[in-house]
Amino acid sequence: MHEKLLSKIVTELLHPRHDASHTSEDRSAPAGFELDPALVSGFTAGSLDAQDEAALADQVAELLPFHWVLPNTARAAMTQVIDHLGGQRELMAWLDRHPGLPRLVARLYVLMGLLDQCSAEPAVVTALREFRERTPYPSGLKDYLVPETDDETLATLAFKIEELLGDRRGEEAVHLALATATWLQEAAPGAETHDPKFGEMGELMGHIRHDIQSAAAGT
Repeated sequence: MHEKLLSKIVTELLHPRHDASHTSEDRSAPAGFELDPALVSGFTAGSLDAQDEAALADQVAELLPFHWVLPNTARAAMTQVIDHLGGQRELMAWLDRHPGLPRLVARLYVLMGLLDQCSAEPAVVTALREFRERTPYPSGLKDYLVPETDDETLATLAFKIEELLGDRRGEEAVHLALATATWLQEAAPGAETHDPKFGEMGELMGHIRHDIQSAAAGT
C-alpha cells in the first residue's frame, strides 16, 4: 500500500456506516464463524508462525464487513487483535502484508475511510455536483447514485462497497471502488479550486486505484 495513504486516513476506520442501522437488522456475521481463539491467543503472545498468522489475517478479513453486528465473543477477539497491533490504522497495515483477501480488504477499507472523510466536505460536494452537471452518471456508478449529490453521497458509496464485501461479491466491490476513486480523481481539480487543502486528492485517488487493482490481481 502506498505509504501516503495510511498517513492520510483517520484512526477510526471501523464504525457503523451510512444506513448501517437499517442494514444490521437484516444481516449478521456468517453463522458460526468466529476468530480462532488459539490463533488470536498465539498472535497476541507473539508465537504464531507465518502460516498461522496468514490464516488469522484471512479470518479477520472475512469478518471485518460485519464489525458492527459481530457477536460478543467475535467482537472481543477482534478487539484483542486490533489492540495488540496498536489500532485500526495498524490493523490495515498488517492485513496489507498478507496477499489475497486480507490485502484487498485493507485497501478497500482505506478507500472507504477516505470517502467518509471527504463525504461532507463542502468543496468536494460542490466539485462532484459540478462534475455531474457535465456527466450525470460517471462511468460505473449509474446503478449506485441517486440524482442528487449531497454530503452523504460518498459515505453511501463506502457503505455499499462494505455491503458487497459482506455479501462475498468481491469483484463487484472492486469495480465500485475503482469507479468511485476514478470519479473523485477526475473531480479533484474542481475540489482544489474551492479549497486548496484538496490539492492532493487526485494523487491519493490515483494511488488507491493502483493499490486496489494490484491487490485484486494478486500482486
